[in-house]
Parts: sequence; C-alpha cells; structure tokens
Amino acid sequence: MTQSNIITARVSAVHKERYELLTDSGIIYGKLKTSVYLGGGELYPTAGDYVTVAVNPAGDSVITATQTRRSYFSRRDPDPRLQRDQAVAANFDYIFVMQSLNQDFNARRMERYLTMAWQSGATPIIVLTKADLVVDCSAELRMLESVAMGVDVVIVSAKTGEGIDGLAKFLQPGKTCVFLGSSGVGKSSLLNALMGAEVMAVKEIRMDDAKGRHTTTHRQMVELPNGAYVIDTPGMRELGMWDASSGLSDVFSDIEPLLGTCRFSDCRHQTEPGCSICAAIERGEITQERLDSYNKLKREVKYTEDKAAAIREKSAWHKELSAWSKNKKKEIW
Repeated sequence: MTQSNIITARVSAVHKERYELLTDSGIIYGKLKTSVYLGGGELYPTAGDYVTVAVNPAGDSVITATQTRRSYFSRRDPDPRLQRDQAVAANFDYIFVMQSLNQDFNARRMERYLTMAWQSGATPIIVLTKADLVVDCSAELRMLESVAMGVDVVIVSAKTGEGIDGLAKFLQPGKTCVFLGSSGVGKSSLLNALMGAEVMAVKEIRMDDAKGRHTTTHRQMVELPNGAYVIDTPGMRELGMWDASSGLSDVFSDIEPLLGTCRFSDCRHQTEPGCSICAAIERGEITQERLDSYNKLKREVKYTEDKAAAIREKSAWHKELSAWSKNKKKEIW
C-alpha cells in the first residue's frame, strides 16, 4: 500500500470480524490486520472508534491501528470464562441511560448504569421512555432525586413524540451519544423517531413482565439528519462492572464523603456507636437500600480489579517466559 491509501475512518458498525467504516468518501468495509491486533496488543475497535485504514479498492480494506479514544464505555465480558472487558462504544459526548416507565424501571439498575456511564468520561443523561404508558411519573422522579444527583432527566414517548425536543440540545451536529438500556426499553423506537424513518426493527415486549427481546444485535453508529451521531447498543439487562471506581464515586457522592468519618476506623456501618453512615440513614439522608447497593457494587468493582491485576501478572509472566525461551534457543543455535 502507498501512503495515499492510508486514511482515517470511523467505525460505524461491528459485525463479528468485519467492520463497517465511515470515510469522507462514503462507507467501506475492513478487517483487522492480524499481526497487529492478535500479536501486537492493539486495542480492538468498537463503534465510534477512529481507526487507521489501508484502503483496498478491490475488496475489504485493512485496519492497522485504533487511534486514541477521548471516551470509552465497556462492560465485563458476559462469558464468565473470559475475565476481561468487552468494548461497547468509543468517542462519544453523552450516554443516554434509558429506562422505560413501566415494570422495567429500577433504581438499583439505574445506579449500576450511571456508575459505568460516569466512568466512561462522557456525560450521562437519563431518558425515561414510554411516557404514553403512564399518567403520573412523579414517584419515579422522586426516586431519581436520590440516585442521580445532578443528572439531567428527559421524559419521552417515541410513540406520541412527547419530550423528543428535549433531547435536541444534546444531539447537536458533530456530537455523538450512546443509547444504553435493557432490552425492550425502547432504544430502537427512539432512534426511529429521531431519524423520522424506520431504520431499526422494533419488537414487542412481553406483557407479563414488560421485558423485551434483543432488537439490536450488534453495535452500530447512525448519523441523524442534522449531523449528530447515535451509537445503538444491544440491550443489556445485566451490566457487569469493569474498572468503575471513579464512576462509583460520582454516583454515590452522598455516601463516599461519609466514609472514614466514623468514630472507629474499622466501622462496618451496622450497629457501631458513632457511625456516620447509620446516622445519615436515621436522619433520612440515605436509605439502607442505597447503602446495600453501594456495598454490592463496591465489592464487584474490587473483585474485578483483583481479577484484572491477576490476569495482567499472569500475562507478564508468560511474556517473560517466552522471551527467556527464545533467548535460550538462540544460545543453543
């Protein structure tokens, strides 16, 4: 390849081993350069990534590098055998944390999603969907006051168009947002409403539990008519934590400042005298459920960090062993 064939493109969709790439000249397709990504440790691209591409006019182009990310969202790989993070999206400005105003609404899940959203480096926006299904959502808004301090909340209905205009200030030309929410929450319906056309398939939710089936099966970035970008992600009912310590501090800013202020340094925040956390619960400033949620996510983050550190140490040991083996072979020959 000549230098003129080397360009920068943006990943608009990920289809297993094949990538859809957005360039100044339109859409092209590419595959990873095996020696760089399998042997060189380059970060695998995801939707929204900017990549260096060697263009091949006669077929699939070759992706040779993943460029530096300004924001990044990942989750723990759902395969329990693989202790690693799974890329979801990159280079975005906002994360639309979506829950529907039906049986899907869950404060504890919202805390988990917001933790990962803040960790990404972007700004989370809470989008409550399916407003046409409820007459009054004041209870949900009161609940959000205690779990999402300082986060903008927009209430929308893709069916009636209610509240869609409230998203306009975030979906400005050149800006990118990520849709994050469970299956059936209405991500595809909202994207269709923003596009003004049926660009994503929509499946009905089950009436008995209000849960949906996966509509989006891969990570995909779509350009809106005004030049903004939306990255739609497969529905994730369970979002495994991965490297989320700073995000945890943002979401639980009402709890973390109290830590270390108890009478006893080893306080378990249960029945000990002089416990700042227990006092805050008694005053009604935080709830026991919120404290339990914080402790659960804190344990999960700690477990993940310990696992990740062990994997890094194991990987480093294997590299040292491989280097030693190669040097011994050179000495023999």
